[in-house]
Amino acid sequence: MNRYYKDFSEYMQEVFPGVKVQKLSIDAGFTCPNRDGSIGRGGCIYCNNASFTPGYCSPLDSVEVQIDKGKNFFRRKYPEMKYLAYFQSYTNTFGRSADTLLDMYRKASESEDVEGVIIGTRPDCLPEDLLDGLSELNLLKPVIVEIGAETSFDDTLRLINRNHTWTHVEDAVGRLHSRGIRTGLHLIAGLPGEDADNVLDTVRKACRLPIDSIKMHQLQIVKGTPLLERWSSGEIEVTPFTLEDYLELCVRIIHAVPRRICIERFLASSPPEMVVEPKWGLKNYQFTNLLHNRLKQSFE
Repeated sequence: MNRYYKDFSEYMQEVFPGVKVQKLSIDAGFTCPNRDGSIGRGGCIYCNNASFTPGYCSPLDSVEVQIDKGKNFFRRKYPEMKYLAYFQSYTNTFGRSADTLLDMYRKASESEDVEGVIIGTRPDCLPEDLLDGLSELNLLKPVIVEIGAETSFDDTLRLINRNHTWTHVEDAVGRLHSRGIRTGLHLIAGLPGEDADNVLDTVRKACRLPIDSIKMHQLQIVKGTPLLERWSSGEIEVTPFTLEDYLELCVRIIHAVPRRICIERFLASSPPEMVVEPKWGLKNYQFTNLLHNRLKQSFE
């Protein structure tokens, strides 16, 4: 057990007692409503999907094939591992009927050694008939819905082209919770116009909701994004966190988050060749070691 906060491994042991699980990322060929013109175009200004999608994912492959490739990737090192089918890329509840979506999730959950399903989506793309179906699937195998919230500040959400509001987040979390579906929020620290206090404000608002987990990371300015173009031209002001400042922010976040809520991660780790700022040159375990050393001091 992590001494300082509930981490992802502890959370997974609560959901899957006695079983070690690994996420298998899936790109099922979705888009987003702020990309295809439904509510906007261009997508989130910081998003380049290639910066976080594993090499074994390809929308040209079926979901089943991607799961098999993911298993083969991890089995070489962890032969006894079980898996979670993680629908990660873009908005995985958008643009298809509830029946089609539920059939896809169900088939993924029935794959050999798959113990549950994680679905990444937006708060404004969760229709009632889909939630009803997810509630039924959740009775068979655990379902976790991961909502891209990013920030509680609507002005920032407009600036980064999310085209939803914090009210959408509150509504989505409430409807998922009422059906017994585990819910996580994805948040980003260092968005344009926001400082550490703004991030803490969002975290506190998130913790007042009936969520199960928070996934936090620092804003990365990566190649191939509108954010890089607008930042380089001076149109948007972004002050990337220094490593020291971000470590201090993470300590403050941990003190603010009750242990009932898991903190899945603190660090984004896009391929180094894609990252323009901030360039910390740390792997996840190195950052975690630094953070735990800082936490030890703060708790003494």
